[in-house]
Parts: sequence; C-alpha cells; structure tokens
Amino acid sequence: MEFLSWNIDEGVAIVTIQRPPANALSQGIIQEVDQMLDALENDSSVRVIVLHGEGRFFSAGADIKEFTEVTSGAEFSKLASSGQRVFERLETFPKPVIAAIHGAALGGGLELAMGCHLRYVAEDAKLGLPELTLGLIPGFAGTQRLPRYVGMAKAAEMLFTSEPINGIEAVEWGLANKAFPVDELLPKTVEVAKKIALKSPITLKAAIDMLQYSKHASYYDGVKAESESFGTVFESQDAQEGIQAFIEKRQPTFTGK
Repeated sequence: MEFLSWNIDEGVAIVTIQRPPANALSQGIIQEVDQMLDALENDSSVRVIVLHGEGRFFSAGADIKEFTEVTSGAEFSKLASSGQRVFERLETFPKPVIAAIHGAALGGGLELAMGCHLRYVAEDAKLGLPELTLGLIPGFAGTQRLPRYVGMAKAAEMLFTSEPINGIEAVEWGLANKAFPVDELLPKTVEVAKKIALKSPITLKAAIDMLQYSKHASYYDGVKAESESFGTVFESQDAQEGIQAFIEKRQPTFTGK
C-alpha cells in the first residue's frame, strides 16, 4: 500500500497512516483503509487494530485539492457516500478498532477517528470539524456521529464555530476515552489493545454487534437481541474455557471457537 503500513504484535495490528506532512485524508487513503480491513479481517493472528498517524498529525483533514477536481454536486455526494461506507465498516468491524490521536484530527480525520470503536488522545491534540469555514459541511457522517458522542449542543458549537477542542476536553465531552501526554499515547493505547486482544474473538464480535444494534433498535428489541446473543455465545468453546478458567483460578486461553 502507498499510504498505510502495519505490524502485528501480540494480536494487535498497529496501522500507520503515512502521507506527510499532514496525513491529509485523500480518497487513496480511504480506499486503503477499506483494503486494510479486508486483509486484517481475514487474519486470525489479529484481534485488535490500532490506527495512528505518522509524523505530527493523526490526520489534519480531507485533501482539499481533490475537491477542485469535482465538477458537480452529484459527484461530490458520491464521494461522501464512498467515505461513509468505509467509516461505517470501521464502526461495525468485528474486531475492535482504536484510534490513537495526536497532533490534529480535523474534518475527515476526526470523522475517521469517530468511526473507530475507541479513541485515545494526546492531551494537546486538536479535534474538530472546521468544514463550515470552507462553505461546506462534514460529509463522512460527522454531523451524525458527533452529537451521539458529545450531545446536540456541544456538537452544534463545534460545527458552527469550527473551533477545535483539545484532548482533555475531548475526554470531558465524551468524544475520547482517555488522554495521555503525547509521548505516552501510542504505548498506552497499544497496552490497552493487548489487554483487549486476550478476550475471545467471539465475544468481542458479539459485543460490537450489540453496541451497533443499539443505534437503531428500541430498548426492548435490543434487550431481546442481547439475550439471544448471550445464548449463542454460551455455546462456544471459548465460553466454556472462560468459565472453567475462572473456576480453576487461571487465565483463559481463547481460540475463537
């Protein structure tokens, strides 16, 4: 790949965006994110993905130069839909995906991060959706995901003012999980990822499915779906291993079966 690379360590694929100087979110990067998910979904050695940016930024936003090549509103809508599809795939991916955000995650960069299941940030990171300063609005589901994380009022403030928030504010507002000093960000994120990687792939997928189900189902439909998933998971070898390991006071060894 031209813009993404990764290495695998103890079940964690550490994926790096490499498009200096700002890791601007081009269509090429979005396509490679899709291809990366293809590869890692089928790799049984990978249980968790950590996504981060090389250099000074996670991703400072969309590649604005690409916008000048678009000739119609219909084409622009198609471009937005293609990005939405990939980011929705991230959010529903059967293995946890964690964004480690340093420098800046702006515009499409923040929309990419919001598609991940978890977000860890550097304390001085900048997160925002500045599209209104260009006479545009976010196009990769930013207007839909942001209020689900921070609430309607704060989402409106971030959109209308175009002013970013820092990493500490992102945690306080519910947009990020934890904030770390920048030099600790990636090691701490990978540490969390390795803990998650010890869990059963079956239960991780089931948990992701249930979290996604809650986006569109009623509470009672979700509760019913959870009970059905609970029974399905119980029949797995991993569930029996987990229960037996607890009784025997040892660490379980999950195989994904």
